Amino acid sequence: MRGSLTVAVAQPACDELDVVHNASRQAGVVQRAGARLVVFPELSLTGYDLAAPAVAPDDARLDPIRAACDSTNAIALVGAPVREADGREYIATLAVTGESTTVAYRKMHLHGEEFRRFTPGEKPEVLEIDGWRLGLAICRDAAVPEHAADTAALTIDAYVASTLYGPGPEQAARRDEHMRDRAATHGVWVVLSTAAGPSGEYRETSGGSGVWAPDGNVLVQAGAELDAVVGAALR
Repeated sequence: MRGSLTVAVAQPACDELDVVHNASRQAGVVQRAGARLVVFPELSLTGYDLAAPAVAPDDARLDPIRAACDSTNAIALVGAPVREADGREYIATLAVTGESTTVAYRKMHLHGEEFRRFTPGEKPEVLEIDGWRLGLAICRDAAVPEHAADTAALTIDAYVASTLYGPGPEQAARRDEHMRDRAATHGVWVVLSTAAGPSGEYRETSGGSGVWAPDGNVLVQAGAELDAVVGAALR
């Protein structure tokens, strides 16, 4: 029988374009989280700077995260711009383990200035961990009901989103409504890591990372504070 899946969602401070420092900080989160899956916000390695240089999956600057995952048997989902061999660039989620780093998902629903540089991802993706099927989303994906529906059609157990929401009560309410709806509509867990504090061109963001149960009720949620980490066991 499939066991529970321990997850942690983090909203660490982010130093703009400083992949070395951000990776080191995120490695520390993995070490302390005590979770099988640790999720970080959109573009967590660079901050939300649309001119940030692409990060290769085998970049040595990610070695601290790989080492942390190796020592804790964790998988970390971190965010970065990536460039493919054909020259196309994507806003991506990297899945980091002690053995490898792969591009797990490419953001499908771009918006605004993102279209000037990045290519939309072509399809939903599922990451399998210990018998759990996790559908992945990046920021605006989670605000588009069709994305959740198309991902849920792949028979997922949880919808895992790495996002950034702006500051203020309206954005916080919008964030929570999106996550509550995705969980209740599709009867799946929702796992959200979203930025807190400054991230690239955003001088403020909302925080509020958390986990929603399949009935739409929030199980655990951080506030707006930097460096918060909250976790839960999905059963």
